[in-house]
Amino acid sequence: MMRIKTYSVIISLVCTIASCTNATFNKKSEFKVFGNCNMCKKTIEEAVDVRGVVAANWNKDTKIMSVSYDSTAITITDIKKKIAEAGYDNDMYKSSDSAYENLHEGCHYERKE
Repeated sequence: MMRIKTYSVIISLVCTIASCTNATFNKKSEFKVFGNCNMCKKTIEEAVDVRGVVAANWNKDTKIMSVSYDSTAITITDIKKKIAEAGYDNDMYKSSDSAYENLHEGCHYERKE
């Protein structure tokens, strides 16, 4: 009987540690990304379809990007860089002029200087 109790305590402890550890690695963030339409949405979300990003959703009406990611695999800075490299300015990075110009004409949003 004592063995079963000991094993139960050990299993509970391991599960608690595992769930706490995973919680510290999984991060959520929201930030502004400029764009116009559903084509923009697809491009923005595909830009962060990389290792470490668990979920990504850009709202075309609010211009808010929501991401969930594994902070041991990717940083929020890297995520924002990838979006800028795809042609979309965000709250941290401005896209290069050439990446912006490569967007479909309908996806050219008003850029801030």
